[in-house]
Amino acid sequence: MKKVISFCLLLAVMVSCGSLNQKAQTGLKGNWTIASVTYPGSEYIKVTSFDVADAQCFVGSSWNFVSSSNKGTMSLAKAGCPSFSSPIVWTVTKTGDFTLKITEGQKAKRVTEGYFLKMQAQTETSFQLIDNVTVGGKSVPVTYTFMKN
Repeated sequence: MKKVISFCLLLAVMVSCGSLNQKAQTGLKGNWTIASVTYPGSEYIKVTSFDVADAQCFVGSSWNFVSSSNKGTMSLAKAGCPSFSSPIVWTVTKTGDFTLKITEGQKAKRVTEGYFLKMQAQTETSFQLIDNVTVGGKSVPVTYTFMKN
């Protein structure tokens, strides 16, 4: 799930090539909540999302996306789960690739690790992010369904 790359270089290349999807990014502007996290075998296996907590801890988490700066925040406050809050940096490409950096108060250019997800089913009030994780040697899609507040 965790991808080690130099996001600064990747973002610079994407911006210079004009590969960002401005319409999709603008559509994310505002406050969102993860309504559900689903994946095959969720009743038997646990998946840690974004190296923060169990995937189910993200249900009810709050996300804010600022499309003009590609920054925002995310926070978890579900009972029985660790409390977590962090600034984020994100982009959406024309091919639907969603990049995410959880900066935890660091300058984004100093954070060299992040996540690649696939964005799909975007409407004015909802969208999904798909993360492929490896469980038992197999790729399993984890779907995060966001609803606009």
